[in-house]
Amino acid sequence: MSSGDRITLTGLRVRGHHGVLPEERRDGQDFVVDAVLHLDLRPAGETDDLTRTVHYGELAEQLAAVVAGEPVDLLETLAARLADVCLAAGPVERVELTVHKPSAPIPLEFADVSVTVVRP
Repeated sequence: MSSGDRITLTGLRVRGHHGVLPEERRDGQDFVVDAVLHLDLRPAGETDDLTRTVHYGELAEQLAAVVAGEPVDLLETLAARLADVCLAAGPVERVELTVHKPSAPIPLEFADVSVTVVRP
């Protein structure tokens, strides 16, 4: 059962080459990742032991490596891969992972496009 505790990492900006259009793959663009990790933080809080929680600095590096790594067509695929990284990072019960694509090739004025996945 979830304790309601969470670790939140927002605004991780990384250059990647994801998308269905050839110019997206060729030129790349910035993607922004937000991750909300749900986990019981009592063990870490009671013991002051980093191994009882998620090392968010290492997690950020792992997420950045995925975004900068192998290109995919869909944000949905990228978000799912990133969620898997979060779930493997420690005692995470659930993750809400959002990938923003603020420079998506949309020929209209817009602020952001994002995909959010929730994984148990």
